[in-house]
Amino acid sequence: MKKISFIILSLIFTFANNVLANSALNKSLHEIQKQWAIIKYETAENLQEIAYKALAEKAHQLSSQNPSNAEPLIWEAIILSTLAGSEGGLDALSSVKKAKTLLEKSLAINPDALNSGAYTSLGALYYQVPGWPLSFGDDDKARENLEIAITKNPKSIDANFFYAEFLTDQDEYEKAIKFYNKALNSPARPERPLADEGRKEEIKLAMNKVQNKI
Repeated sequence: MKKISFIILSLIFTFANNVLANSALNKSLHEIQKQWAIIKYETAENLQEIAYKALAEKAHQLSSQNPSNAEPLIWEAIILSTLAGSEGGLDALSSVKKAKTLLEKSLAINPDALNSGAYTSLGALYYQVPGWPLSFGDDDKARENLEIAITKNPKSIDANFFYAEFLTDQDEYEKAIKFYNKALNSPARPERPLADEGRKEEIKLAMNKVQNKI
């Protein structure tokens, strides 16, 4: 009985430690998400590059400390991807290549992490970056990853937005409008109000541009 009790106590202790570790990780991820939204939507453009670099380092530390978790890898990749938009040139290409590697690594760990967010981010990278020989851009892979993201998480504001943006890039305007509308009507994320507000403004601007082309 004493041996059994010891085993039960050990299991309870392990479970409690795992819960605490996950709680700490979720808190850190939430803070990174919040800081990313502040930089993207509330920080002057000339200050964004420095801010993204500092946040990317913070995300890298978190992913290094949690090597078996996909979520920190995805957020490190998201930050590097948005940093690339501020950098330009060869620095931007280096950042997006690192982001691609991180997203592929996260998919190997857990393809469903962050509501399959790695597929969304990877798909966006494939159509946003130049193709060979400069970089890895590939419209077919972009479509494939974004459609997986949509299938797995059909109400995602980000998956629908980036798929619509990709469709716009492919001159599929009427289909793009359909997915912009889906993104605009996606359920609110109570833990990410600033990100939702900023993304919806992006959606409205993008829709206006597409409607002018139809």
